Amino acid sequence: MTEPDAFSQIHRYGFGFSLSRAIYAVADVGVPDALGDGAETADALAQKVGVHPDALFRLLRLLSGHGIFCEEGGHFTHTEQSRLLRSDHPQSQRAFIRINSISWKLFAALPQTLRTGRPATETLAPGGLFEYLGSHPDEARVFNEAMTSKANMDIGSVLHVYDFSGFPLIADVGGGRGHLIKAILKATPNAKGILFDLPQVASESSGAPFERLSVQGGDFFKSALPVCDAYLLMQVIHDWADPEAVSILEAVRRAAPAHAKLLVIETLMPEKPAPGPVGAHPAVWLDVAMLVWSGGRERSLRQYEVLLGHAGFNLSRVIPTQSGMSLLECTPRASAST
Repeated sequence: MTEPDAFSQIHRYGFGFSLSRAIYAVADVGVPDALGDGAETADALAQKVGVHPDALFRLLRLLSGHGIFCEEGGHFTHTEQSRLLRSDHPQSQRAFIRINSISWKLFAALPQTLRTGRPATETLAPGGLFEYLGSHPDEARVFNEAMTSKANMDIGSVLHVYDFSGFPLIADVGGGRGHLIKAILKATPNAKGILFDLPQVASESSGAPFERLSVQGGDFFKSALPVCDAYLLMQVIHDWADPEAVSILEAVRRAAPAHAKLLVIETLMPEKPAPGPVGAHPAVWLDVAMLVWSGGRERSLRQYEVLLGHAGFNLSRVIPTQSGMSLLECTPRASAST
């Protein structure tokens, strides 16, 4: 006989997509922004955002049952969780939640990924994620907003634990629109920076806020990287399978002077990931997301040591951050070719 708790739990997980969709729906139409500090009815909120009042009431009732909003007497108020869905929250998750408009398409192809091991993005476009986004500008905008939101959350934790003042010239490799390198330069007045990414990505940088930042377009699988004192790879390596990851690290090693430092900034997979208070370890969730999105993976410290060793780097130290990511500080091996 199946235990009642096991029965209810598997149903809760199996139909959890309805909760995820409900969170997305109310965030997408702006309900959290419309709800102020007081209590409001679903009818009043529906009128503000232009949706059906009964449908909104039923979604808010579901979310309230999970601590996202609070219902009392037909009126709804914010909770700590629902406030994170507001656009003006300093740690707003609205943009990141809205990326699910793409994620659901990819996870629909998860059975194929399971059979083949190939990323689900290949079902949307042969060239993968960025080819797909290139032909879907509305979804590209959602994706870029989500990445900006996540970067803004992570950057503060990086600056809090690492001093960049010893590096005259810093390269942000695969740095997208340059949120990390711009924040570092703002906090490090004597440093200069180079933002290196694909030409079409780097060209979309919102503009260097300082004369101290230059933009270099290129492909780290084909192009020579600049000679710098420090190299940043923030959530780049986890996008790729091992052979490509080693190639990226080798590209950095070819460019890096003997005195340079490499900072690999990633979420580390525990050697024995144990369930946390809300389920699997965050790295386990992210690992499956990378499988679907890009064919990449999250790695343990030991796995990173192996990749770095193949590419000619030694791991000097590991610095955890409040965001859950870690900084892997690396130095070039003297025996590596330059």
